[in-house]
Amino acid sequence: MKKLFKYAFWSIFFLSVSSCSNSLLDKEPISNFSGQGYYKKPSDAQAGVNGIYNGLQSLFRQNFAYWGEGRADNVVTRHAGDPGALQQNSLTPIIASARWDNFYTVISRANYAIKYIPQAFGSDDSELKKQLLGQAHALRALAYFYLVRIWGEVPLVVEPYEGLGQELFVQRNTEAEVLAQVEADLIIATENCALNYSGAGNRVLITKGAAYAFLTQLYMWQKKYVKTVEMAEKILTDAQYALAPIEDWNNIFVKGSNVESIFEVGYNEVQTNNLRIWYAMGSDSDYVPSSGFIASIESGDLRKARIYDVSEVQPRKIWKFFGPGFNDESPEPSGGNIVLTRLADVILLKAEAHANLNQPIEALDLLNRIRIRAGLAALDQNKAKIQFGSLVASILHERSIELCFEGHRWFDLLRSETAISTMKPINGLSDKRNLLWPIHEGELLKNPNLKQNEFYR
Repeated sequence: MKKLFKYAFWSIFFLSVSSCSNSLLDKEPISNFSGQGYYKKPSDAQAGVNGIYNGLQSLFRQNFAYWGEGRADNVVTRHAGDPGALQQNSLTPIIASARWDNFYTVISRANYAIKYIPQAFGSDDSELKKQLLGQAHALRALAYFYLVRIWGEVPLVVEPYEGLGQELFVQRNTEAEVLAQVEADLIIATENCALNYSGAGNRVLITKGAAYAFLTQLYMWQKKYVKTVEMAEKILTDAQYALAPIEDWNNIFVKGSNVESIFEVGYNEVQTNNLRIWYAMGSDSDYVPSSGFIASIESGDLRKARIYDVSEVQPRKIWKFFGPGFNDESPEPSGGNIVLTRLADVILLKAEAHANLNQPIEALDLLNRIRIRAGLAALDQNKAKIQFGSLVASILHERSIELCFEGHRWFDLLRSETAISTMKPINGLSDKRNLLWPIHEGELLKNPNLKQNEFYR
């Protein structure tokens, strides 16, 4: 039986309590409430789940690119702080991206919602009740999935912290225990979330499709290839998702809520993120495309000029998220959504799973859907081997280009066990223990039962 630990959070539980909307996330956190005793009616339950989404916005707004791209090979930086530390592989327990407190804020809010939503609805077993519970479970799963991929073993907390009698100093659970909870939560989400919602909310609220997409990512991370294929098929047979035409490719990110998008974290002019700071502030953005990434793009790839300014020898901006020709030097944060998963991601994960199952026909069919959209010639198994070394390698290469700078690259290197071979020539990464992040010193000071990841002791 799993050891489930309760986590003592060191700040008040914040809930977003403005009126709920069926079409858009509430992006303005208005008031602070104690979670205990708050859930009295369905509108309280809706506000509580809005609060989880609000926590997700805060979670990803600063460190999303650092966790998913900063340690990988597709970007370079001239900046100190986290960008420099990650690129040089000189992580320490005081860098900002080593903090996990915002993950546990999301988890705390989800734990309150999961426990008290039934109380708010009483005997009313409505669809709204099921949907809110499903979303809360999925958002908790998403937080834990990132935690495991970044830090490895982490405390597994599935009950809200409500005071006396609960363990104050929690210990870390194994990765297997945490990922089992991720799977269980996502399965609950597939059973309870809606197929779709009206308007733009269909992409910024957790749907069944989003839950299946995250299960696809989870099973691929665990190398459960048959289950990966099964989950991906749920999405590929859902008519509401389709590959956007290449001329609309940038609008997946610029406008948001695209037909190709499955789930994105919603932002606007009130609740903003650092997309511009990471990628678009002229000569002063955190990251620009690396020479290796530029060289890896095949001749004739229609995505190239949509990713960066091809007229520059060293591109100064990644304009994938802002549109070709974007030239705003403003340091203001971005109101654009962060796309966490989209159909191309799922297609390529399914292709990779088929390749690992020795099913090249199915794998090539999926891979070539993405290549042909990009204006590239279709591959057969022989061409894939000659050009990239193997069919699996050709799919990983396609993910590197198609999903560039979207927060997948580092996790793909980890999952495919190519992080060391890829990064050692760049920054000397050579020790498997170094693949994890250090735990921030603030967490260690607060909890004597936590031990630093071995490489950083």
